[in-house]
Amino acid sequence: MKKISVLGSTGSIGTQTLDVAAKHSEHFQIEGLAAGGNIALLLEQARRFKPRKVSVATRELAEQIKAEVPAGTEVFYGDHGLIEIAAGTDADIVVTAVMGSLGLPSTLAAIEAGKTIGLANKETLVTAGHIVTARAREKGVKLLPIDSEHSAIFQCLNGENLKDLASITLTASGGSFRDRTRDELKHVTVEDALKHPNWSMGAKITIDSATMVNKGLEVIEAHWLFGLPYEQINVLLHPESIIHSFVEFRDTSIIAQLGNPDMRVPIQYALTYPERWESPSRPLSLAEVGKLQFREMDFERFPCLRLAYECGKMGGTATTAFNAANEVAVARFLRKEISFLQIEDIIERVLDRHHNIPEPELAEIEACDKRTREAAAKL
Repeated sequence: MKKISVLGSTGSIGTQTLDVAAKHSEHFQIEGLAAGGNIALLLEQARRFKPRKVSVATRELAEQIKAEVPAGTEVFYGDHGLIEIAAGTDADIVVTAVMGSLGLPSTLAAIEAGKTIGLANKETLVTAGHIVTARAREKGVKLLPIDSEHSAIFQCLNGENLKDLASITLTASGGSFRDRTRDELKHVTVEDALKHPNWSMGAKITIDSATMVNKGLEVIEAHWLFGLPYEQINVLLHPESIIHSFVEFRDTSIIAQLGNPDMRVPIQYALTYPERWESPSRPLSLAEVGKLQFREMDFERFPCLRLAYECGKMGGTATTAFNAANEVAVARFLRKEISFLQIEDIIERVLDRHHNIPEPELAEIEACDKRTREAAAKL
């Protein structure tokens, strides 16, 4: 029986993680669930899976649910609650699926406690990759990727010698506006942006997919997960999202991982690694798909991806600033305070003013994150 804690249990990745756990209920036990403010869904999950501990965003929400959780389930809240779910249970694996830089302290706490990490919070490595990967190595903790692209690379590299690797390529669907020109983006709405053609995801990550920030964050995450220079990390537009990513070796052989776009497959692989179990996803029929298309990535059409590469190569707090500015800008767009194209404008203006700190300590990362958010909120 493998014991699991889920950070962000009411979000897209969290709910699909619990779908997988329910399908294989004889093999999985849910130890802890952490959510934000969706207490109705959290209570439903708690009654179904009967975890030892749950956590919500605030003290007020915690007081609201205390009388309604199953007997024997403890209730926590806030940053301390996230850390309690991450490190204070008997979980073997912690799925980190909270959105944004909020996931960093709890992920570090889980690593310190020796938990295997099912990593779905890419911002953890984007903002503090040098710290997280170093601590994971010190503790002998596995970082198992849940993002479909990184899971694909991880699977393609199984059993291979990294010295034979020439490059990796992350595929990108192109998001909601992949076939629109920049002129056509001037008046798109929030509702337009949230219509992703392939994947079922949360609002923030769907917007990030449309701006290509999400792919930029994945490039930075891949740098830390696989220890590769940015020159060996490529991005290719692939509208069907069937090839999730691929690797090329120095003999020009290419190994790719394919499947229908269903996040439960990479989630399950992280939970069952190194084994493969029957999946809740439907099998892929290439005959049904008919054809696969690919296009070179256009950095002028998607300037946020260019900015991500630039920040990644710069290192230090540049990637923290990139992530924080984007989080604020996307939140403002979702509130309809700014236009879609102003997201990238805010990110670029914030980065133009950023004073980079190489090899920052955790406190310097947190300070940079705070400063950047304040700056992005004012632009």
